[in-house]
This record gives sequence, C-alpha cells and structure tokens, in this order.
Amino acid sequence: MKRRYYYLIRVQFLGFRYSGWQKQPGQRTIEAMLLKTLKYLLPNQKFKILGAGRTDAKVSALDAAFELIVEETPISDPSDFIQTFNKNLPADIKILKIDNINSNFNIIKDSKSKEYRYFFSFGDKNHPYCAPFMANILEDLDIKIMIEAASLYTGTHNFKAYTVKHGENKKVIRTITSCTIKENKEIKANFLPKHSYVLIICGKGFMRYQVRMIMGALILLGRGLLSLEEIQLSLTEDTNIKIPYIAPGSGLVLNKLEFE
Repeated sequence: MKRRYYYLIRVQFLGFRYSGWQKQPGQRTIEAMLLKTLKYLLPNQKFKILGAGRTDAKVSALDAAFELIVEETPISDPSDFIQTFNKNLPADIKILKIDNINSNFNIIKDSKSKEYRYFFSFGDKNHPYCAPFMANILEDLDIKIMIEAASLYTGTHNFKAYTVKHGENKKVIRTITSCTIKENKEIKANFLPKHSYVLIICGKGFMRYQVRMIMGALILLGRGLLSLEEIQLSLTEDTNIKIPYIAPGSGLVLNKLEFE
C-alpha cells in the first residue's frame, strides 16, 4: 500500500473573478486554480485536495483552508513549497501556512466555527473600485431596525427558509453563536463610501446561501418589505415565509475558520 502524507493548507483569496470554490467545467474557480498549480509543483505525483467548504461565486476569504493528500513523497521543505506555490498562483490567491496532519483529520467534520463578514453600503452608487469588496444597495435602508433584527438570528433555529432546494435529509436546525451589524471600520480606502456597514455572523456550519439569505432578509427589512415579526416567524419550524432575495456574493468574506 502506498504511503500518504496529509497537510492542512491555509489560503486567502479575492473571489470576484471566480465562480466559487468548487471545480466546474468551463468555469474559473479557486479549486481549479489550486489544482492546476499543484500539478506543476508536484509533477508525476498523485495527490488530491479537499476544501473546508464551498464558497459561492464572487465570495472572498481571508482565512480559508484545504487538505492536501500526497502519495509516496512528502513535502520536504514547507517554507520553500509555500514560496513556490505563491510564485505560481495569480495575484488574487495567496497561500499562508502549511501544517502536517494525520489521516484521522476530517476537514468538514472537524470544523469548530466559521465567521463570515458581509460588507455593504446603501443609498448612493459606489465608486466602481468598491465592487469586489462591498455590496451596494441603491435603495435607502433603515439601518437601525436591521441592527436590532440581526440579534434575532443568534441561537438555535430552524433555518429552512434560508437555503435553497432543501431535501428531507438536510440539517436545517443550525446554531448561530453571534450575529451583529456594525459600522465598517475594517476595510478602508479613499474610494470607499464615507459610511458602510458589516454583518458579522459566526456558527459551526452554514447551509448553501444561508448567510447571503440572512443578509437578504435584513436588506428587505431595511427597505420596509419585511417586518421584525416576519423575521421571527421565518425562524420557526412551521413557517411559510419565503426569503425571495439572496444578497450579492461580492460583499461576503470568510473571515475566520477554526478546527477542533
């Protein structure tokens, strides 16, 4: 039996040019770009990668991770490997760190918590340079009621209204450990609007579109198209409330990823 070597690799990326994480035919994705680069770095070696999750199109990450499994020959010099990896990746993907792990590690099941941040502004149209980093809602929003409502998502709830195509086997009961909206003090540039905001949400795991649909519901609330009571009802098991708006992917960042 061939020996295998296991590594946990931390990665950052700006997702604006990409159709998400997962490799797809005819699409530019983060996974496809990593695989293409690894084929160059590890010629004549069998390997595979497993992501810690699947980010959507245009979603970015400051602290993502993937598992690299290499057959037969281990990585001899991790520092040199990182340097060479980064030299051959495009400017919008960066390898941060590589750690040895064992075969018992499960990159999905051993996830302890994920923290996402959703940056947005509203009212006037933003400078075009803002597009990769921040969603721009052109309507006015009642930010005070949105701040109040964000806390309603904290705790254990039925989130069936906050995903798409959920089947009977999908785990829709999820726990959000914190959910707040604050004024953006994190990303700064002279082309960013004077006032912008960030939704900060943390939990063990999220369903597809869950964070973007939470943000979408809060935007609809801020526009007066949903009420606080409807937000509360949307988190109950027997709800018939549908969230018709998925917030744009470009405002969303995977900010922190922790493992057990």
